[in-house]
Amino acid sequence: MRDKVKAVQNTFFDVTFNETELQYFSKDVMQKVFQFQQTSEKFTKTPFIPLDQLAAYIGVEKVFVKDESKRFGLHAFKVMGGIYAIGKYIAQLLGKDISEVTFEQLRSEEVKGKIGEITFISATDGNHGRGVAWAARELGQKAIIYMPKGSSNHRLQALKNEGAQAEITDVNYDETIRICHHLAEENDYVMVQDTAWEGYDEIPLWIMQGYATIVQEIYEDLKTMDEAPPTHVFVQAGVGSFAAGIVASFIQLYGTEEMKFFVVEPNLADCYYRSFANNGGNMEAVTGDMNSIMAGLCCGEPNVRAFRILKQYTNTFYSCEDDVAALGMRILGNPLERDEKIVSGESGAVSLGLVYYLKKYATSLAEQIGLDEHARILVINSEGDTDPVHYRDVVWLGKNANM
Repeated sequence: MRDKVKAVQNTFFDVTFNETELQYFSKDVMQKVFQFQQTSEKFTKTPFIPLDQLAAYIGVEKVFVKDESKRFGLHAFKVMGGIYAIGKYIAQLLGKDISEVTFEQLRSEEVKGKIGEITFISATDGNHGRGVAWAARELGQKAIIYMPKGSSNHRLQALKNEGAQAEITDVNYDETIRICHHLAEENDYVMVQDTAWEGYDEIPLWIMQGYATIVQEIYEDLKTMDEAPPTHVFVQAGVGSFAAGIVASFIQLYGTEEMKFFVVEPNLADCYYRSFANNGGNMEAVTGDMNSIMAGLCCGEPNVRAFRILKQYTNTFYSCEDDVAALGMRILGNPLERDEKIVSGESGAVSLGLVYYLKKYATSLAEQIGLDEHARILVINSEGDTDPVHYRDVVWLGKNANM
């Protein structure tokens, strides 16, 4: 069996507390963000699930899954960024701090009369754009969403069902972002993107903060369950905003030495892995078509802020073939006795697929990072079956089952 995973250890890893980067994810800041998100009547806390039978089977102490497939009924975590970024933008137009307003106030006719109609525009592989479209519609505003070449028609229709004007382009994700940026400048739209570049950093930071409140829920669940924190946290990266927000928030709550962080990417869009394996820790972009089944992670250019955070605090970067994500989908959907079934999409399942692969097929890589009987592993199921047809192809029909 040929290797399905490539790994590079991060020689820039440093446990020093970086106030410059981490200040935006302090407990006080995160509490404000979380408080606003919860003012929506549709807010839902997502399950935190121990897989004890799986942990025993692979020889670790614990496996925990934060199941974001249940978030707001949208089957993905991404709305947590969209709802906060759009809410924060409208609050600023009103001259208000986000702590002074609620979701319901921002959707009122009084507010609409003051700010008029705003058009928010974004590029997406599906989940981020759906979160933006949902938040814009719920707040009485408009959304225009563009998707990269090869995107699922099912995900396109889901965007339209949220009231967005949406279409699929004939270029990749990063080129689609550039199309949206041009249209925003030309038409005075508001760009809501979770990647940052020079001159565009504020809204991406808000989105990262919106994602990071997931850690607040995990923290509360661990306390309720009287469980110690995880020792190994595996996070998926596209542009890296989600991964960096999760890492930064964990460090603020637990410190820099309590746990190790690992970044997981598809091998066809592994800009973080390549940056550290090939380019001396300098950002390296992936170009061209990125036809991984992990559509939500097919981003070729890192978020510059996220890159700085992950460069300092990530232990190891992993590049995974599609078969690893498919393996994770099948494991989560077909649990061992007494473990809970979890429906996970391609991007959501790759981290659990990687953990299983390391323990069963790449034991030397597992040993390098201490995946032993004392390891307490956390993965985040970032999406459910957002493309149900492909989900069935993988879980029922065995697509990408080449282990």
